[in-house]
Amino acid sequence: MFEAANLIYIIPAIFLSMAVHEAMHAFTAHWLGDSTASDLGRITLNPLAHIDIYTTLLLPVVLILLGFPPIFAAKPVPFNPDRVKYDEFGAALVGISGPLTNLVLAAVSALFLRVLVLPEVAFTALAVFCAINVAFFVFNMIPFPPLDGSRLLYAFAPEPMQRVMYQIESMGFTAIILFFVILVPVIGPFLSFANNGILKFLLGPVF
Repeated sequence: MFEAANLIYIIPAIFLSMAVHEAMHAFTAHWLGDSTASDLGRITLNPLAHIDIYTTLLLPVVLILLGFPPIFAAKPVPFNPDRVKYDEFGAALVGISGPLTNLVLAAVSALFLRVLVLPEVAFTALAVFCAINVAFFVFNMIPFPPLDGSRLLYAFAPEPMQRVMYQIESMGFTAIILFFVILVPVIGPFLSFANNGILKFLLGPVF
């Protein structure tokens, strides 16, 4: 599904999925009372508003050079946790809204694949879109700062763990590189298992 021949489907799917993911972060923050991202024009499906030169363009190149699969990360959506409703739980809602949206997109795509008879081109495009959104969901729900899943962990973690997570998050791009070098080789099989399990559940006989 992710062969080089499918790049014509993969690249648009990545940027569309990324744009919806980030726009939902911004929308949820605005809905919960923080207009920071909204004021910066981040409630938009225009991928150009969400591209970051380091995480969207440089990161996949670095990962390829290090021998890892390329990951395209968007420009983080800024929000002020002190301005959203429900304190840390509101911040958690902002964090998980993006990956949950990807899961919904994957589920809708899978439904179309299972109930519609599609031409090969449409079938491949939709299957790639479904797979990419599942991958976005699984990857972003990892509870490691600055990934979205860490926001959910922040809401329940004791204060000493929160301080450690904040220190990791403040490392920015360096933390992401260390994550791939140190943790991904360890948790990679679990990520693959989760990714394939969700795809199999959604697509059934189509998978």
